[in-house]
Amino acid sequence: MQSQCAVQPPTKSRSLVGLAVLALVAVWGVRPAGAQQAGYLFHAPTTTFTVRTGYDFASANSDIFSTVMNELTLNRSDFSSATIATDLAFSLSPQVDAEFGLGYSRSAAQSQFRGWLDNNNLPIQQSTEFTRVPLTVGLKAYLQPRGQSIGKFAWVPARFAPYVGAGVGTMYYKFRQGGDFVDTLSTNVFPSVLTSSAWTPMADAFAGADFTINPNMAFTAEARYSWAQGQMGGDFSGFNRIDLSGVAITAGVTFRF
Repeated sequence: MQSQCAVQPPTKSRSLVGLAVLALVAVWGVRPAGAQQAGYLFHAPTTTFTVRTGYDFASANSDIFSTVMNELTLNRSDFSSATIATDLAFSLSPQVDAEFGLGYSRSAAQSQFRGWLDNNNLPIQQSTEFTRVPLTVGLKAYLQPRGQSIGKFAWVPARFAPYVGAGVGTMYYKFRQGGDFVDTLSTNVFPSVLTSSAWTPMADAFAGADFTINPNMAFTAEARYSWAQGQMGGDFSGFNRIDLSGVAITAGVTFRF
């Protein structure tokens, strides 16, 4: 009786590596902060794009705000508003990104003069709009690895990746009031539109975290403080510099590429 031996053809080395990677992720449980449920990418992301939305709490501490709050039925909170922002980041190192940001916030509030009525004993009404558009460039540093490479063919994202950062740039602002106003010297009521707008330097600092949804996407939550003051011009040229600072609390989605 002769025995026969079957010889298996050699398996390609790349397939073995791929199977090993899958086994590591699925069985060994490799997970920086629990990433095994998130799957993996074939390389660490080099670019991320984030869309965030939330609320921007304006400081509103300069004399233009004090004046309009004293004369009109406005409160400091009337200058805060919803905000939307986008960030485009490029990896400089495993835990540091260069980030370019663009934001937009605009408040609009209706008001009337305190203690004044028109000739028909009706309120003297107007609207106030406050717009801010920051444009920044900065650095974002992750406080722990945002993921882990598994061999040469897979990168596993961390479930939780906190970060801090800071940047500089420029901010466009527009302060506009339209409606009826009182000349306190003559007590005449007149309609008008009053505007001041300009670009001015700014700086910001922020902290947040990415929470992995899947390998290509994360939920991002962030708090950001922006500092800026702008020259008042146009119809408000007699005022000091306007306070454009504020704290924005936002959340959104980050896409990894």
